[in-house]
Amino acid sequence: MSDDKDAVDAITAQWFAVRPDLDTAPMAVFGRIYRIAKAMGDAMEECYSRFGISRGEFDVVATLRRSGAPYTLSPRQLSATLMLTTGGMTGRLDKLEKAGLLCRKPDPHDRRGLQVTITDRGLALIDEAVAAGLEVQRDALTGLSDEEVDVLTGLLRKLLAGI
Repeated sequence: MSDDKDAVDAITAQWFAVRPDLDTAPMAVFGRIYRIAKAMGDAMEECYSRFGISRGEFDVVATLRRSGAPYTLSPRQLSATLMLTTGGMTGRLDKLEKAGLLCRKPDPHDRRGLQVTITDRGLALIDEAVAAGLEVQRDALTGLSDEEVDVLTGLLRKLLAGI
């Protein structure tokens, strides 16, 4: 384990200097989580931009892909999975449909509903984009051993479950 200090250590040290009564351990954890999330979000945005899509658009097409054949969900299912409003989802669907990555058709089981299906072009793109994204994420973990990655995964799962 490294003894290198980082920007979060500097921040918690400053707080200790002016407020030694505060326990800044939560700040040390979440400060790093926020910084990691920002850095990785930017890296993933850059990665997916090579495929002509944003992270949000990747999420839509990836959700359809991982739903399994026939790669079809309703806009409501997509919204719920991605925690988006229907208005936010509509904008993404419009752009992705225009790019030929998905199509919307009437739901044969609900005259008022729609089904969103990934196109062959969308399927090929998402398979390339997910592999490229995993490579970026794998590269970010190169400083950790496989055992450390497993421990970190377990700790983050436990933290997330408690929130």
